[in-house]
Amino acid sequence: MGKGGALSDGVIKKILLSYTYVAIWIFLSFTVIVYNKYILDKKMYNWPFPITLTMIHMAFCSSLAVILIKVFKIVEPVSMSRDTYIRSVVPIGALYSLSLWLSNSAYIYLSVSFIQMLKALMPVAVYSIGVLLKKESFKSETMTNMLSISFGVAIAAYGEAKFDTWGVMLQLGAVAFEATRLVLIQILLTSKGINLNPITSLYYVAPCCLVFLFFPWIFVELPILRETSSFHFDFVIFGTNSVCAFALNLAVFLLVGKTSALTMNVAGVVKDWLLIAFSWSVIKDTVTPLNLFGYGLAFLGVAYYNHCKLQALKAKDAQKKVQQGDEEEAGKLLEERESEAAAKRNETED
Repeated sequence: MGKGGALSDGVIKKILLSYTYVAIWIFLSFTVIVYNKYILDKKMYNWPFPITLTMIHMAFCSSLAVILIKVFKIVEPVSMSRDTYIRSVVPIGALYSLSLWLSNSAYIYLSVSFIQMLKALMPVAVYSIGVLLKKESFKSETMTNMLSISFGVAIAAYGEAKFDTWGVMLQLGAVAFEATRLVLIQILLTSKGINLNPITSLYYVAPCCLVFLFFPWIFVELPILRETSSFHFDFVIFGTNSVCAFALNLAVFLLVGKTSALTMNVAGVVKDWLLIAFSWSVIKDTVTPLNLFGYGLAFLGVAYYNHCKLQALKAKDAQKKVQQGDEEEAGKLLEERESEAAAKRNETED
């Protein structure tokens, strides 16, 4: 088919690969969420120790990251001073540990479907904290959209059949800490030119999380584990669960690296709907019409937010192309002037 056919084949291959990355991420994210729910829920595996579970994940992920970087040298560690680590990585690690602790704790009290509905507040939290920390500029249109998302989630919460105040507080706290972590990554790391892929981020952040989780674990869960016979380490359950958690981190790197963070946001919306359907049909969680109506409103707000982000990225790319074109044109003009000046000098010498 010539060049046109080759180009079409290349485009089709790129689209198929993008969909493959999205499918892998959705599958692993779906698996980790359902697996954590299964382990922590008192009606299922009945092992309600979220701090211990998170510490197992962090210990496994940090060990594997060290092996991949130090032994197999799959990726190079990022050059980072002690001061940068203390000022940048440590606060990010602290927020990450709190976010994981609270989000895993919420699975004990809330259904998978309702937790996904509450997670729709993530863009609201990220934007609000970004404005407070002067990373984002305040726009009334964007804030109106954020309020519409919040309103939709509020309706979904009002319609929740098994509403648990403590569980909602835990999940909202997890959203707030995760949003703050995402904004601080931009402020403390990206602004300094430090970009961590999932393996290097686990290499630096996971041990830090492990240390932060150790102190509440001593006072909150260790005494209970000592008093009961619940502290039995099932290598099959916790091993496969930790492998899934680590694989999810690699899938994030694959998806964002090969597509974009925006693609992951859009894929996240698809994953949330799938989880809601799974929670209702398989786990038999109660999903009310008011739940779906409220989440539908929030979904429209999140979709519009992603659309605005996409338009902003397109405008930014177009501006870069214009600037590159101007630079190339200026370079050509400079070369022409230099060649003309050289020709004149040659004529004078002759």
